[in-house]
Amino acid sequence: MVFKREDGRKPEELRKPINAKVGIIPNADGSAMYQSGETIAIAAVYGPKEHHPRNQRNPRKGTLRCNYNMLSFSVTDRIRPGPSRRSTEISKITEWALTPVVMLEKYPNMVIDVHIHMIQADAGTRCAGINAAAMALAHAGIPMKNLVSSVAAGKLDKTVVLDLDKHEEDFEEGEGSTDIPITMTPDGEITHIQLDGKITSKQLKEAIEMAKKASKEIYEIQKKALKEVGEK
Repeated sequence: MVFKREDGRKPEELRKPINAKVGIIPNADGSAMYQSGETIAIAAVYGPKEHHPRNQRNPRKGTLRCNYNMLSFSVTDRIRPGPSRRSTEISKITEWALTPVVMLEKYPNMVIDVHIHMIQADAGTRCAGINAAAMALAHAGIPMKNLVSSVAAGKLDKTVVLDLDKHEEDFEEGEGSTDIPITMTPDGEITHIQLDGKITSKQLKEAIEMAKKASKEIYEIQKKALKEVGEK
């Protein structure tokens, strides 16, 4: 039996449309938008700048400080304004995913602030936010060892799939759904991976390989957006 997704995608297929654009916030040092299907993230970078308060400064390297925020109109259900446990968690995860590629050693005692706003959400928000943030950092001219691209692989019942939407995240039939957000560089170095649900080691390996191929596709889209603004 051939597995069918509700939106007609193949198991290894990313959501469409995929759009990326940089330089969308004029007063930011760097900014970007990343869209995957119905999920849209905007990121703005400010810095490097002096780190306050002083007691939080690191004399050996700079600090990357991320703030993830899902705007109240981004989903049909009402969201309480302000920080939540989930937004705080995703903010830290975003820092961890980006820090390995940002050359913070060039900015001792300084801080780089990255603000990520979800203006439309249909699952995969942390991955979209990381993709937007990586482009915004590059647009700001922050030295980076590499760009990172993020995508969620997962499992619906017994089938490994890529880029789950909200309906698939909430899938409860059979073995239910498993969500695995993964961030990696173009050469396959993983900077972040999470696992929510149950999956066999064989399926996990399959999911990572699926994500690796998809991240290269996302990287090309990010690179094209950065190249276009550079030419302008």
